[in-house]
Amino acid sequence: MENQELFYSLNPVAQERVARRQFLRRAGVFGLGAAAATLTLGSGKAYADEPESPAETAQEAAQGKDTVAEIFTAALIAEDLATTFYYNGLVGAVIQDPKLAGPGGTATNVSSAGDVGNVGYIRAALTQEIHHAQLFRSLLGMTMSSQDPVQTFHFPAGTFDTLTAFTGILDALENAFIGAYLTAIQEFAAKSANRRAGDGAWSEPADSKYTPEQLDYFAKVSASIMGIEAEHRVLGRDLSGSIPANNRGYETTDGLNAVFNGPKSAVAALTPFLTSSTGPGFSLATAVAHQSSVSLPIPGGPPSF
Repeated sequence: MENQELFYSLNPVAQERVARRQFLRRAGVFGLGAAAATLTLGSGKAYADEPESPAETAQEAAQGKDTVAEIFTAALIAEDLATTFYYNGLVGAVIQDPKLAGPGGTATNVSSAGDVGNVGYIRAALTQEIHHAQLFRSLLGMTMSSQDPVQTFHFPAGTFDTLTAFTGILDALENAFIGAYLTAIQEFAAKSANRRAGDGAWSEPADSKYTPEQLDYFAKVSASIMGIEAEHRVLGRDLSGSIPANNRGYETTDGLNAVFNGPKSAVAALTPFLTSSTGPGFSLATAVAHQSSVSLPIPGGPPSF
């Protein structure tokens, strides 16, 4: 798909600085004295009226290239990857770890030496990722997982053999997913604001069909999914014995600055799992076809419009 730069009708740097100051003032940070002057969020720079950094310029350029369909596509690939990952964790040798089903146990028949609750974490995660994939598939006008752009995912050898290997990959994946959805929220918000500006800069025909309200809703859905991925990250850290499992005050973008386009995009971050040199390949079709034998039903759906 050919992409166009997403331009803003007002100076985006000025808008961003004003928004930051307003947010900090509402949050009471400006009443904290000298400490507020050194407040940093990732970049290592205080929120003063500094010139736009090269990193900020690169981020705006990369995000401006992402279309709505590309964001949905990246999310679908990520959810299919997660579906394949959790399914194979439930049927692989790792399931017999004492922290999971225990020696001789299975995902649906946990031994007396296993942990039913921990297995339930993984079974529920599989269901949730499948539901997310189905949502993005429908948004892209697709009806079957066989239509999805990636059908085979590659994991390092031994990923599904031991708990250490499995939870290590789980942490890496969920961090990337959280970062992707946080970035998607920002991109949908920017698209909505630009659409409302009505300055004629909305030049991507495929995106012009979306109303500001729809774009706002896409941001809301992204936030609701990001919350679930954050739960997965913490539960995975709990399985690995990491203390504290909930070790963050704020979720991070994991170094990502776009969802689909650019070297720091979510797609670029997940590329190793699409590459045969990473390790053995695992079939999405197999995971989808047999997921009902190990998944755990989870209620609920996307947030209301």
